[in-house]
Amino acid sequence: MKFQQANEFFNGKYQTTTTRKKTTKSVVLIPFTLLLIMVLLTLMKNTNESPMLSSISNMNITKTETNTNTKTCDIFSGNWIPYLEEPYYNNETCNLITDQQNCLKFGRDDKEYLHWRWKPNECDLPLFNATQFLKLVRGKKIAFVGDSVGRNHMQSLLCLLSQVSQYEDISHKYTSDVIYFRRYFFADYNFTLGNLWSPYFVRSIDADPNGHSYDSIMKLYVDEVDEAWSSKVENFDIIIISAGHWFFRPLLYYEKGQLVGCNKCGMENVTELGHYYGYKMAFRTAFRTLTNLENYKGVTFLRTFSPSHFENGDWNKGGNCVRTKPFDKEEMKLDGYIKETYLTQVNEFNVAQEEGSKKGLKFFMINTTEIMLWRPDGHPNNYGHSKEQNVTFNDCVHWCLPGPVDTWNEFLLYMLNVESHTSSKLESVF
Repeated sequence: MKFQQANEFFNGKYQTTTTRKKTTKSVVLIPFTLLLIMVLLTLMKNTNESPMLSSISNMNITKTETNTNTKTCDIFSGNWIPYLEEPYYNNETCNLITDQQNCLKFGRDDKEYLHWRWKPNECDLPLFNATQFLKLVRGKKIAFVGDSVGRNHMQSLLCLLSQVSQYEDISHKYTSDVIYFRRYFFADYNFTLGNLWSPYFVRSIDADPNGHSYDSIMKLYVDEVDEAWSSKVENFDIIIISAGHWFFRPLLYYEKGQLVGCNKCGMENVTELGHYYGYKMAFRTAFRTLTNLENYKGVTFLRTFSPSHFENGDWNKGGNCVRTKPFDKEEMKLDGYIKETYLTQVNEFNVAQEEGSKKGLKFFMINTTEIMLWRPDGHPNNYGHSKEQNVTFNDCVHWCLPGPVDTWNEFLLYMLNVESHTSSKLESVF
């Protein structure tokens, strides 16, 4: 923008001056014009080199600063590389790990999955620094909105932060449902971290008269936001929104109170619309809610779809995930339903980002889908479940803690840190 304005200013000024008939004035203006050119070129160079976090349409490219130069870096383009150091925490140093993701506690003996780090092609992704993170969010509130994979992400962040600062579970002060709606308070930094459970973002109820089960059919009112999260989100400064796997189950879609179609419902005279339709409409409703809430002034991050890795069968038909190291790029490509699911939410995100910018709201993407597609080794599989539970399927959806999910918080810290230094809007937030 500055480049364009500078050129328009220079061209207009130059043409007015050079058309003057008085030679003496022209001679006087020649050195002035040359000086102006030099000044404008300097401004243009500084503008082009100023660090910023680009929009999602520019593929999440950031610019990292060093003492001597500035270079462009797409932190989401790279490779998993071997890393010999121990993880940030383990099941003994973090008591917040749930049994469902506590792979070490329940006997997973291969440890190679813990010794890989994400390496961007054009720069280094800094290690997670819990103290730096807490300083950035001092006096603020962060909420994870979505499903159990989002909660998995939050629990990773809790474990990372608890290594340097004590927290208090204050969930009971805000809700009676402390299983699905949780809040943790770090008094030293006046910082609150919360989880707002809403796997669909929109209003949903069981359609099956026999009640809820893993594969029972649900009614989804895709144009009505779930007030369980929307009524609370205005109190938070940063929202990390994500959802995915619940949309693959049998669903009935309602708009304006009327049945319009379904996903895997198998009903006569009901149009099969597939899971993409429900996914699209749910994100559209969620993003519109965030852009239209009168008192929501927060920064929104979309963490993109997290792929599962069931092999040898579906999740309920003996499927498992027994691999012990990442795929390489030739073994696994982003395509098929995973790519389409990813693009569905990205399209809605792009619209929200554009609409939000008109109201001074910031939307950013933690673009992890392809990155996590290459990590079939990071799931609990048949580890990580309580021995008291009668588990009949392997978990190839969630992620072991510690594990590759911790990388999501390295991304989050990196993006918060860049924005806190480069955006006048976000400087007022952090």
